Amino acid sequence: MKNSPSLTGRCGEHPVPAALPESDVSAAVGLAGALGLLAWVLFCRNFAEFSEFHDLPGPRARLDGPYAALAALLFSAGPMVAWSLIADKVHRRPSTGIDWRRPRPLASVLEISIVKLAGLWASWAIIGFLYCVARWYWQGQYLFAMDVIAVAAIPLFLLSVPYVLWIDRVLVEPRDHAWHFGAMLVGRQGWEADEVKKHWRAWIIKAFFGAFMISILPGGFAEVVNADFSGILGDPVRLAFFLIALMFVADVQIGTVGYLVTLRPLDAQIRSGNPFLAGWLAALMCYPPFVFAFMGGGGIFAYEVGTPGWTHWLAGNPPLLWLWGGLLVFLTAIYAWATLAFGIRFSNLTYRGVLTNGPYRFTRHPAYLSKNLFWWLSVLPFLVSSGSLVDVIRNTFFLGCVSAIYYWRARTEEAHLLGEDAKYREYHAWMEQHGLLTRPLAALHSRLRPRQAIPQPAE
Repeated sequence: MKNSPSLTGRCGEHPVPAALPESDVSAAVGLAGALGLLAWVLFCRNFAEFSEFHDLPGPRARLDGPYAALAALLFSAGPMVAWSLIADKVHRRPSTGIDWRRPRPLASVLEISIVKLAGLWASWAIIGFLYCVARWYWQGQYLFAMDVIAVAAIPLFLLSVPYVLWIDRVLVEPRDHAWHFGAMLVGRQGWEADEVKKHWRAWIIKAFFGAFMISILPGGFAEVVNADFSGILGDPVRLAFFLIALMFVADVQIGTVGYLVTLRPLDAQIRSGNPFLAGWLAALMCYPPFVFAFMGGGGIFAYEVGTPGWTHWLAGNPPLLWLWGGLLVFLTAIYAWATLAFGIRFSNLTYRGVLTNGPYRFTRHPAYLSKNLFWWLSVLPFLVSSGSLVDVIRNTFFLGCVSAIYYWRARTEEAHLLGEDAKYREYHAWMEQHGLLTRPLAALHSRLRPRQAIPQPAE
């Protein structure tokens, strides 16, 4: 934010700014990534014709394999990185912690860099061990992620040396979280336990969610590349499913880039991981392997028992199918837009700057709101094929529990960000007063919240 807005009022404990604070990520970053991804998808769909025209050797077919999906990350990340550096000049922001004008001599930071490398390499070795002992990483979709990580491990170790030696010369404070962990390991003085905890929170987030995101790249990508468009414009169900799949591919691709590109020169570093246990519990419940115990078919909160969904109940009614399909596409678009708005900074449980544009101008949690509305409208948990009232009650109650978990996630994320950044506190307060969706919800919450008794003066 270039200039702090003047304060014109109060909202709870936080001042209400006169204007919406400037976003740390420009809207064009995610758009650039989406256009790059779309170009690659179109190339993969038409590769057979391309190879035929240029008489290329090898099979002439669509590029729909897992490595084509992996390559899509380059076409998503490249334009976003280029825009961030060339147009937004993020590398010159003070929040990077870098001072490019005064590079230190290599000899003056060499010892610091060696300690930092020890911390990084030890962290990666521990993460590798945890991957090995966690059985779910060696079955199903995770096998692809393990193959990718195994291939990337050696280049990552080798490239970390020149990167750390280079970046430490220009960092204002080269003794970062990784240095503190390395110093603890090698017995250097000056390390702090809080910094070590911050280091591990960030790397656990990258390791857990990064592997998951890589594992789900191939499925959706292949579905979009191989989509059959014949007659699709006349079929509301097929069209809705294709558009939803396409937007989920964009969401997954941009989100995966966010976990992988956490570099200070891009001002995309993880500044802090969520320090609240409740935040971790709420988030991990929504991802494998834990999600299967809670929200899967046999999970505690299973809400799709005997629910054939919207296409079944609206079958034979084209106007309603078009309306319902369009609504689900709209909600998915909001969900994907919420991820694209982050650009290269998307990740769960982290603070990486403050986002105030895109759908975050209307509500503080557009992704959670749109995702949950999508589930309610697509599953229709209160309509069951079994005719059982018990199933109706269970499904409706348990989907309500899932929505409550996402509300819990939202509150813990807000608590984290409110404690980290004054700009987020301004954004939080502005949304309470001006957010299109947040304002009425905040007013309703204020009405429902028990009022504290006003102390009476003693007689």
